[in-house]
Amino acid sequence: MFRFRFLASTVIVFILTQSLFCQISTDKQWPSFRGLNASGVMDNADLPDAWNIKENINLKWKTPIPGLGHSCPIIWDDYLFVTTAMSGNENEFLKVGLYGDIDPLEDSTVHQFRVYCLDKNNGKIIWDRLAHEGVPRTKRHPKASHANPTPATNGKYIVAFFGSDGLYCYDFKGKLIWSKDLGTLNAGPYTDPDVEWGFASSPIIYDGKVIVQCDFLGESFLTSFEVATGKEVWRTMRDEISTWSSPTIIDVDGKAQIIVNGYKHIGAYDFETGKEIWWMQGGGDAPVPTPVFSHNLIFINSAHGKMSPIYAIKPDAIGDITLGEEETSNKYIIWSIKRGGAYMTSPLVYGDYLYNLVNNGLLSCFNARTGELMYKEPLKPGGGISASGIASDGKLFFTSELGDVFVVEAGPVYKLIAKNPLGDICMSTPAISNCTLYFRTQHYVMAVAEN
Repeated sequence: MFRFRFLASTVIVFILTQSLFCQISTDKQWPSFRGLNASGVMDNADLPDAWNIKENINLKWKTPIPGLGHSCPIIWDDYLFVTTAMSGNENEFLKVGLYGDIDPLEDSTVHQFRVYCLDKNNGKIIWDRLAHEGVPRTKRHPKASHANPTPATNGKYIVAFFGSDGLYCYDFKGKLIWSKDLGTLNAGPYTDPDVEWGFASSPIIYDGKVIVQCDFLGESFLTSFEVATGKEVWRTMRDEISTWSSPTIIDVDGKAQIIVNGYKHIGAYDFETGKEIWWMQGGGDAPVPTPVFSHNLIFINSAHGKMSPIYAIKPDAIGDITLGEEETSNKYIIWSIKRGGAYMTSPLVYGDYLYNLVNNGLLSCFNARTGELMYKEPLKPGGGISASGIASDGKLFFTSELGDVFVVEAGPVYKLIAKNPLGDICMSTPAISNCTLYFRTQHYVMAVAEN
């Protein structure tokens, strides 16, 4: 009898230990672009160093997704969400790599704009919904898609944004709660207003509100909606050209601020009212990266045209903090570099270091607090890089457009751990959940974990 009780107690302890481990592992969600606070970081994830999709090494599952979308997977509990746009053409054109063509793709066929919900454990499609059907209001860049923005969730609602083709809110059963037509958001180069590249800024959900940044060749604005009803809370106009970056929300002394990238107007807004708090000029003229908050500093980078800066900004900034022509720091900007920032990828801050990856694969590591350059090394991706980096358990993950994932040891000294093929083009930033990496490639969503 004693032996039975001992064994039963041992089993109970084991089960409780395992349950606690699972709870710790899954407690952190990946609710929007690059996870919580757009940081791209989740520790205690026990991710694999190596895999090979074609050889089925550490491949958990792979599910085909029709159409074309560069939106990233988001995850809440066991649910994974992605969006896609299905062209009327049988073969949708996508041109990746490093090139300078600016002409948009000509495709006036009727598209289906869809939202998919998958079981993250096995890749099975739980539901998919047709959000909108019609000819896209704007054209897209040959490297882009009509489903660039990453959806967002708060565990009750999912918000999917297709730019000019609408903003849609669903519940977890796939029921449409509300939708919004925000007009034609023609994002393209300000130097060529007839060129259309497609929209890309992702929504975020915070404290019951949906925040959307809409910078385009028109009357740009930042807006807030009630996530439960779709009611507009406020709308603040922005003197800005097209940007493709997503906003970030940070807490400053108990008050939420919305941080936005830009060319003419980098800055912060009050979450409750939309009132401007601080602002500055001095970015690349086609901003894509999303701001990141770490070490009590706001990190913003961009690159295109004459400027490619990185800025480290104090969150208590007020008013116009624009640097003078010869300045690299001031009262609120702790450090900056004028050239060397990234065009496509958002900064990755992990531990004491900021990692900046330009789209040709040159990786730079800076001391995040001081701006001291620790190293600059080429990843040699054999093409371009559009996906932003993520980090976990002392490792950095950088995905090339050709589908090679570079695993780099975190720290001030460069060390490549592995280079792993996905076997498909990849433009999207991966997600992390429950000891698994989730990739959205041109044709699939796939899960990578230790077999």
